[in-house]
Amino acid sequence: MILAIANQKGGVGKTTSAINLAAALAQKGHRTILIDLDPQANATLSYIDLKDVRQSVYELLTNGSTQLEDILHDCDVPNLRVAPARLSLAKVEPALAGQLDAHFRLKDKIEPARETFDFAVIDTPPTLGMLTVNAMIAASHLIVPIQSSYFALEGTDDLLETFERIRLRANPNLQLLGVLVTIHDKRTILARDIERQIQEVFGDKVFRTRISKNVRLEESPAYKQPIFSFAPTSRGAEEYYKLSEEVLDRV
Repeated sequence: MILAIANQKGGVGKTTSAINLAAALAQKGHRTILIDLDPQANATLSYIDLKDVRQSVYELLTNGSTQLEDILHDCDVPNLRVAPARLSLAKVEPALAGQLDAHFRLKDKIEPARETFDFAVIDTPPTLGMLTVNAMIAASHLIVPIQSSYFALEGTDDLLETFERIRLRANPNLQLLGVLVTIHDKRTILARDIERQIQEVFGDKVFRTRISKNVRLEESPAYKQPIFSFAPTSRGAEEYYKLSEEVLDRV
């Protein structure tokens, strides 16, 4: 299964969800790869040092001879490997401009390696540009994190329109696996109201698990650890573990 985590809004917990969902799946014994499609490379930095990266997703997408296996890095989490990003990834759109297969590059590189992993989790940038479209064309399932804040649903219409256009032509097998409520503070009336609105819009597509606002989740990437090793008894660890179980149930 290939899971793309996407929302063009920034600060909604995409990278936090990608690194911890990938770790949870790996810890359950599933061969998992984390593909970082965000030029900020925060998912990469959560696991490996950029000075160790010789080839990245940029080379994967722009160099015909570079294969997925060439760029994968092991990390401290058993069963988890990382396809890293670097700042050069920001130049991928001009590099691929005019190429007829530009939006299919990631899919074409993942397909030959499908037998080598059970799950791929793709972290995407906060845009609906070429990189996010590459992720959605390559993916089997889409997860949409939405922060329970005042502007939570702003922009989701554009994301869902892109999702439907991709399903119509480029990837008819793409499914919306679920909507994930993130950075949730259930103590506030506003957060509960926004949570209710998200539930009304997306119905049973909303994951039962809510990811609470949690300082441990914010700290763990700085120590290059997923939440399960950094703070295994924290609420964040418990919630991402429950999310991984929901994901496995749904796929």
